[in-house]
Amino acid sequence: MRITPKTPEVRVPRLVGLMAMDARETARARGLFLNAPDRPDFHRTVVDYVVRQYPQPGAEVPPDSMVYVWFDFGEGEGGGGVREPRVPRPPGGGLQRELGEPGDAFAMIDR
Repeated sequence: MRITPKTPEVRVPRLVGLMAMDARETARARGLFLNAPDRPDFHRTVVDYVVRQYPQPGAEVPPDSMVYVWFDFGEGEGGGGVREPRVPRPPGGGLQRELGEPGDAFAMIDR
């Protein structure tokens, strides 16, 4: 029976929040490969930020493993979305002074 030495595992670094070029360099320094399923032109992607990764940071994987990263949230998975135009629309006319009694806006009010 022949015993083969076990290859040391590599810890997956945290890539979420890094720009694409920094994520590639970080993975390469650990001996890992990076793949971005949502970016066919991943090798050209530079300043987009990683929003999700698999395997999770801290997982132990064999050297030369593939780590998947995404730059866009999937449908219904967070992200702020478009918030404008708001419905119903805010009232027009700007700020208005609150009046205690109908009448002159500059009259003193006795209490």
